[in-house]
Amino acid sequence: MTNQGIAVTIHTISTQAFTDQKPGTSGLRKRVPVFQQPHYLENFVQAIFDTLGDVSRDTLVIGGDGRYYNRQAIQIIIKMAVAKGFQRLLIGQSGILSTPALSTLVRKHQAIGGIALSASHNPGGPDGDFGIKFNTANGGPAPESVTDAIYANTKTLTRYQVADLPDFNLDRLQTSHAHNTQVDIIDSVADYGALMGKIFDFDAISSLLRREDFGFLFDAMHAVTGPYARTLFVDMLGAPAYSIINGVPREDFGGGHPDPNLAHAQELVTRMFDPHGPDLGAASDGDGDRNMILGREFFVTPSDSLAVLAAHATLVPAYRDGLKGIARSMPTSAAADQVARELGIPLFETPTGWKYFGNLLDADKVTLCGEESFGSGSNHIREKDGLWAVLFWLNILAVKQQSVHTIMTEHWRRYGRNFYTRHDYEEVDAANAGALMSALTQQLPELAGKKFGAFTVDFADEFSYLDPVDQSVARNQGLRILFTDGSRIVLRLSGTGTAGATLRVYIENYVRDPQRHGEDTQKALTALIGLAENVARIRHYTGRERPSVIT
Repeated sequence: MTNQGIAVTIHTISTQAFTDQKPGTSGLRKRVPVFQQPHYLENFVQAIFDTLGDVSRDTLVIGGDGRYYNRQAIQIIIKMAVAKGFQRLLIGQSGILSTPALSTLVRKHQAIGGIALSASHNPGGPDGDFGIKFNTANGGPAPESVTDAIYANTKTLTRYQVADLPDFNLDRLQTSHAHNTQVDIIDSVADYGALMGKIFDFDAISSLLRREDFGFLFDAMHAVTGPYARTLFVDMLGAPAYSIINGVPREDFGGGHPDPNLAHAQELVTRMFDPHGPDLGAASDGDGDRNMILGREFFVTPSDSLAVLAAHATLVPAYRDGLKGIARSMPTSAAADQVARELGIPLFETPTGWKYFGNLLDADKVTLCGEESFGSGSNHIREKDGLWAVLFWLNILAVKQQSVHTIMTEHWRRYGRNFYTRHDYEEVDAANAGALMSALTQQLPELAGKKFGAFTVDFADEFSYLDPVDQSVARNQGLRILFTDGSRIVLRLSGTGTAGATLRVYIENYVRDPQRHGEDTQKALTALIGLAENVARIRHYTGRERPSVIT
């Protein structure tokens, strides 16, 4: 399609505001049928565009994780972007862009931002979830000041504009012109792959992956990372093609749940916990920003993974000069704190949500960031990055020539072990979940100094965060009960689901004694798990005898 010099009709469509378009920590997420309502997606896109002003010299990046309704949504956004008057649109081939790749493109091409179409790790399909998120010019999720402005626009919107254009062929690499806009359908992987090659020692990783005595297995979960994994691990690094499983993106993720954890990546977990299984296993989620790392018969918690990456960062070319600092979300275990302390670098504790790392990264205060919810990343982009984490582990293994199990046990011997677990109660009645949090909040002032068996409460509070860069304050970010021995219980309601509420309970105990490091995590935390249940009355409020997912 080439329409250079041909006038395109711009239609102004009357609409009414929707009342449920407030973005959460990861954009706007709803069930697919909600987005399919007339004007629903268009209203939200127009609300984004209305925050941007004149874009006649700006580039916008567009892509998604390939889930159901991805292609249709992209066609709508292209036509609205042409109507808005963007100078250039960059769109991933077949509508595919992992969230890390979108951030890469925004930064490389100095775009005004990007629109990511994804509901991350949530299920897809005609009755599944869909989402839309705006990333700003630094490549990261829009801060609250921007999402608040978008939300304000959704409440007063009376019209949106769309260009009268036929659909674009998203599957063919091409450059087209419509009205005043250049529309480029680009290779989804190329720029991201080139960036990974600048960060890691590809020669060392390639030598490792080509060894007959080293087994590697990556589960793309029928999500966005399939094409990226094939290009990186197979084509560029020489891993056998059978190293990639579930590598073809599907609109319903093959009927699975694209959440890389022990409960949902069953095929990978089964093969990795075979005594003769591969040496390194990994998985990523729907949009490619999360990761799970496994050794043979060994699960690496995301909190421990962040700590190991930080401790071994100088083995990777891009971080050879050391780290400026480390940032972790508040619910993430304090394993990285031990490393930061020994390295003599700052450790920042932020609320959950990758956007809170953006200011720290832009101000060059930190190099590595991580969340317990299977996300880690660095200053190379402004999103968490699943494949980056896998490459980081491969780089460490290639240099140290040790197993994942050995690396972890040596790490614990040096820094101590933070026994840590997360219990998720999914799709809980929202009113009951709110009542639980409210009742516990009222208890917090009375808990300091109380003894519960072997544990004495040091203090308990509702976590608030003062951003050291812009001095903004984020309140109501979760409830914390901290004990004098360093143990913690944290409770918060997640904002990533689309039905009911998800209660997350985080439990942690720091153990220095190497003789205890081999204990089973759930058994080691039995007393604290029971304490959390009793103090928060979890069964009473949720009606659940056990969590939906334990990680």
